[in-house]
Amino acid sequence: MKLQPVIGLEIHVELKTKTGMFCGCSADHFGKAPNTNTCPVCLGLPGALPVPNHQAIDWAIMIGLALDCRVNLESSFDRKHYFYPDLPKGYQISQYDDPFCQAGKLSLASGKIIRINRVHLEEDTAKMQHQVIDGQKMTLVDFNRSGVPLVEIVTEPDIASGEEAKEFLKKLRDIIRSLGVSDCDMEKGSMRLEPNISWSESPEKLNNYKVEIKNLNSFRFAQQGIDFELKRQKELLDQGKTPVQETRGYNPQKRATFSQRVKETSADYRYFPDPDIPPIVLTREYVENLRTKLPQLPEALANEMVNKFHLSLSTAQLLSKDQLKLAYFNQYKNQVEPLELANLIVNKKIDLDQPPPTKAASRAVDLNIIDQVLKENADAVAKYRTGKTSVIGFLVGQVMRLTGGKVDPKQVQDKLLKALQVRNLQG
Repeated sequence: MKLQPVIGLEIHVELKTKTGMFCGCSADHFGKAPNTNTCPVCLGLPGALPVPNHQAIDWAIMIGLALDCRVNLESSFDRKHYFYPDLPKGYQISQYDDPFCQAGKLSLASGKIIRINRVHLEEDTAKMQHQVIDGQKMTLVDFNRSGVPLVEIVTEPDIASGEEAKEFLKKLRDIIRSLGVSDCDMEKGSMRLEPNISWSESPEKLNNYKVEIKNLNSFRFAQQGIDFELKRQKELLDQGKTPVQETRGYNPQKRATFSQRVKETSADYRYFPDPDIPPIVLTREYVENLRTKLPQLPEALANEMVNKFHLSLSTAQLLSKDQLKLAYFNQYKNQVEPLELANLIVNKKIDLDQPPPTKAASRAVDLNIIDQVLKENADAVAKYRTGKTSVIGFLVGQVMRLTGGKVDPKQVQDKLLKALQVRNLQG
């Protein structure tokens, strides 16, 4: 029986709302003195009742829409029980049977589609800090983060390698940042990654185990952890052993995973509908209104900038992913030649807090540079000959790079098109 890697991802994203998921405490918890930002609701004190955050629900649905999900018009919140010190109530308010969004997808550069199982909303947990005090190992609990709105995005097990996982995660981060609903800052814990890994005949015929790596905080660690775990599990399977279904941590120094605990199943969480929160009922008009608020997503925006401003694809991608750089470009693109401005921004040769310098007079295009660029980029020339005319933006960018942006890009494009036409006639 031939086995293949089967990998699914769970991604937790903190939303940057002003207040908590079910209470009025500030959601800005990072760097605050421990346990100074709490209330009876997020501490789970008797008699305290949760009230859902309207903004968080809208933003969760917008994430689902950006991932091409189906939005459920009827959703509900559930209680997920587990007894850890970071959950003062003994349960987490989450979603189980009726999440806000389901059945989406996201494409990789290869064209491979990674299916999205669900996008649901829950409350974050407290933060545990493991320390040694007076020679004793202790775990301290800071409840400031408890109750912050948290979106969980769960993929189907369609990913086949650490590299694919890394590409998917970067693309997902860029989409969420473009929506303006989270900064996805992994150093601050506002985006946390949890791969589920196994070997099986196919994603449809899963083996009788899976291993989850918890709370990874970088794309590089996610890739390394997945690759290590695939190798570890394959060695066990080749020996006729079945890997233990468990939760593991990742040690970046050793580039290795380590066992933490036996992995729970959904039955262990004893889900049931939260009796304090009524079902959330939406109208189709409400959902479509949220859809109108979606910005142009990074991939489509980058392609548009290539065609409209003749930027190279890499330059356009860098601009489309960074909201500050993109805002600066849009503010001044009518005052400074767009290609020159884009190159100044991505090469960090301009202060984004200051207006760009006045455009210098353009000089004539040196035909020798045109010829040099065409010779050095034979692959792009070949693509142009097969009808992929969008590569002209890349070639214009190469000329602008060699000339320091001192020539008129329109003139550069005209010269390139004439040179390419001559080469076509010459065969």
